[in-house]
Amino acid sequence: MSAHNEETRQFIEAPPTVLEAGAEAAGQRLDQWLAAALGPDMSRSRVQMLIRQGAVSIDGKPIDETKRKMVAGERVAVLMPEPEPAEPQGENITLDVLYEDDELIVINKPAGLVVHPGAGNWTGTLVNALIHHCGDSLSGIGGVRRPGIVHRLDKETSGVMVVAKTDRAHKALSEAFADHGRTGDLERAYLALVWGIPSRPTGTVDAPLGRAADRVRRAVVPEGRDDARHAVTHFSVKERFGADQQAFATASLVECRLETGRTHQIRVHMAHIGHPVVGDPDYGQAFRTKANRLPEPLKSQVKAFSRQALHAWLLAFRHPTAHLSMRFEAPIPGDMEELVGGFRKL
Repeated sequence: MSAHNEETRQFIEAPPTVLEAGAEAAGQRLDQWLAAALGPDMSRSRVQMLIRQGAVSIDGKPIDETKRKMVAGERVAVLMPEPEPAEPQGENITLDVLYEDDELIVINKPAGLVVHPGAGNWTGTLVNALIHHCGDSLSGIGGVRRPGIVHRLDKETSGVMVVAKTDRAHKALSEAFADHGRTGDLERAYLALVWGIPSRPTGTVDAPLGRAADRVRRAVVPEGRDDARHAVTHFSVKERFGADQQAFATASLVECRLETGRTHQIRVHMAHIGHPVVGDPDYGQAFRTKANRLPEPLKSQVKAFSRQALHAWLLAFRHPTAHLSMRFEAPIPGDMEELVGGFRKL
């Protein structure tokens, strides 16, 4: 079971706390009202985290918008996770460090490593590793000696990440990632091995994303839906495999660049246009039988590949204090390179 599923299961095992909004709630922000309604032991930041994790619903409908305005008479249900240690501890986990100075650290995250502690993954995460690795060089984010996560990669996605070590670096990098490079130097590129060959060598997927029915996955949703979030992915085909074979034997190595940074964005968008990422357990299930039609040994390689074939190969940004342009690349990890090599032999 994936980390996301474990997180959902932990929420579901605990009975929800149900609150009814009175007349005084009308017009208040959901996070403000809920923090007050749950009492002094529940901080507003904690409430915001619960909302983003999908633990809050209103009249039976999951809500992930912290600023949503309340309406009198609404019934708000909160699924509270089991109490866990508030502060992550440092753990001696090997890191592939690409660069480090007093302000930030750049690492090549391996597949299988969760970025931040959460329900079902309170230890063994990148944050635990960074606390141990950086030690006293962490001057603190928000007054706490911890690394500043400004962007994330899914557990099973590998590649380049930058993490802030100081408040000023955290603020500058957070602003850069929120802007997605529209007015600055930020550049992010991913390589994805996808099923099939897109009809055009380059293209753009402009389709809003929202929560799927299970609250953990994402889906393309109508633009007018309450939880719809603008999402744009640009892709270009780098290699085509098996193009002279029957359609079921084809795949492509595609580079994806993000104009927005939504959860699971590349995975959902590529599946939406009919080219899901090979090995994706959440958005590529309908294509699992394609492996049965592949020749050996590629057939066995695909079946044994138990994660999405997605890698963040490039990250470029302007240093928050030195103001120098920085660029980092990470080669495709061995397991994904072997899989791509298998398709090249078609």
